[in-house]
This record gives sequence, C-alpha cells and structure tokens, in this order.
Amino acid sequence: MNPHRRSPLVLAATALVYFFLYAPIVILILYSFNASRANVRFEGFIPSFNERVVMDGSTVKASPCGPFHWYCDLSKNDDVIEAAGNTLTIAFTATIVATIIGTMAAIAMQRYDFKLKPFSQVSLYIPIVIPEIVMGIGILTLFSQLFGWVNTAFGLTGDTRLSLGIATVTVSHIAFMVPFVTLVVQARLQGFDKSFEEAAMDRGANEWTTFRRVTFPMILPGVLSGALLAFTLSLDDFVITFFTNGPGSTTLPIYVYGLLRRIITPQVNALSTVWILIVFVAVLLLQSLQSREEAPSRAK
Repeated sequence: MNPHRRSPLVLAATALVYFFLYAPIVILILYSFNASRANVRFEGFIPSFNERVVMDGSTVKASPCGPFHWYCDLSKNDDVIEAAGNTLTIAFTATIVATIIGTMAAIAMQRYDFKLKPFSQVSLYIPIVIPEIVMGIGILTLFSQLFGWVNTAFGLTGDTRLSLGIATVTVSHIAFMVPFVTLVVQARLQGFDKSFEEAAMDRGANEWTTFRRVTFPMILPGVLSGALLAFTLSLDDFVITFFTNGPGSTTLPIYVYGLLRRIITPQVNALSTVWILIVFVAVLLLQSLQSREEAPSRAK
C-alpha cells in the first residue's frame, strides 16, 4: 500500500464535499456585489467607483464605493453596529464563563467519584441532543416565571423591573455552551498522566500551584478547543437568542432574520460576508494560539 497514492474516487468525493460546503458561501459573497436591489438573480457588479448612487427601477447604476457600496452602507448603519456589538459582547462573556465552568466540571467528573456522577455525566448530553427550540421555550418560560415572581415579591416597577435583555441572552448561551466545553475538556483529560502532578507535589508544590503550573498548561489545548467551539456556537445562535432577547439586545442573527422577512437585498449578503470574515479570523487566531500551546507538548 502506497500511502502517497490517492484514489480518483477519493479525490472526487473530497472535491464534492468541499463544493457542497463552500459553494453557498462563495455564492453569498458574490451576490453581495450584485447590482440588483432585489437580490434574486445576479445582474452584474455595481459598476462605478466615483459616481453617486442612482437608483433606476431595481438596478444600482453607480456607487461612490463601486462594488463595495453595500459595505459602505453597513459601516454607517447604527443598527448593524449595535447588533454586532451585542453579539460580540454576549459571545465573549458567555465563552469566558462557560469555559471556566466547563473546565471545572470536567476536572471534577474526571478525577472524583460521587453519588450523582452518572446522572451528571448523562445530563451533559441533554442540552446537546434536545431541539434548540425546546430549550429556548423552556428558558423563556423559566425567565418569565422567575422575573414575574421577583417583580411581584419586591414591588419592582419601571426601569428597576426585571425583563429580558442582554443578561438573559448571555445566561442562556452559558447554559447550552457548558456541556460542549465540558465534553471537550474531558476528552483531553482522558490521556492525562497524573505522574506529572505527583512529581510536582513531591517537590513541595501545593494543589493550587500544581494545577496552575502543571495541570492547566497540559490541558490548555483542550480548554482552548472548548472555548473556540463555545464562541462559534454563541456567534451563530439564533433560536435560543430569539426566545430570550429583549429591547436593546438584538444580535446579528436576529437582525439578519428581520431583514430577510422583508426582501433579500445585497446588503443582507454583505452583512453575512462581513460576519463570515470576522468568524474566520477569530477561528484562525484561536487555532494559532492552540497550535502554539500544543507545540511544547509535542516537542516533549
């Protein structure tokens, strides 16, 4: 068997898989430069780089930014900027908290035995396997009942009244992201050699010092993988965010959905293209950081 030989069928199947995965993204980016306002079919690129925008029927005749006309509009759209800021705020906050909780839960279930350990292990899969709409409705019901009870019990009214917003969306994201982080970190802990910790303790290190200087650096690639997964899930989530957001907490997926309810325009494609690039850059940065952390362990 020649390991360098590639079967034509394998190459063809690989090409089809990559085409199926990335052709929609390429079409989406292409249509963000469409000259038609109704982005149903491609009518050519926005033509001019210097003239003002002139709308003739459903066609864009010219643009001060040329084919980048819709991207210029996005940079001046306060609603888009606010939605992007909400999305990133929720994603970063939820990722940090979920990574901390998930890492601690993974270490606890991997290292210790307790009565509820089997139930805890099985319960991690429940938020993953149940439909998101079911979880979204459940979280919305929980918040509605809890906020109603607290507002009534403490007489909260007006601005002090508890209601849905960025905080509820963040808590909801943490709730469904923790199982993903826990399972990823648990997989990293499966092959962990405890002799390194024992050697550190033999040399006088306490439990916290051992964890900080031995355990955590060794499981850091798994922690970063869990954080990366959680971050991307939070950025793209629509269903749970749809049920738990309130005034002033609109995220980009919710904003795009609102645009799609009216008409599909090149602006929607441009916004999606920008968001794809942001996620792509974030993934590259996190993978680069993960590779740097894995390099010393591979060298050893």
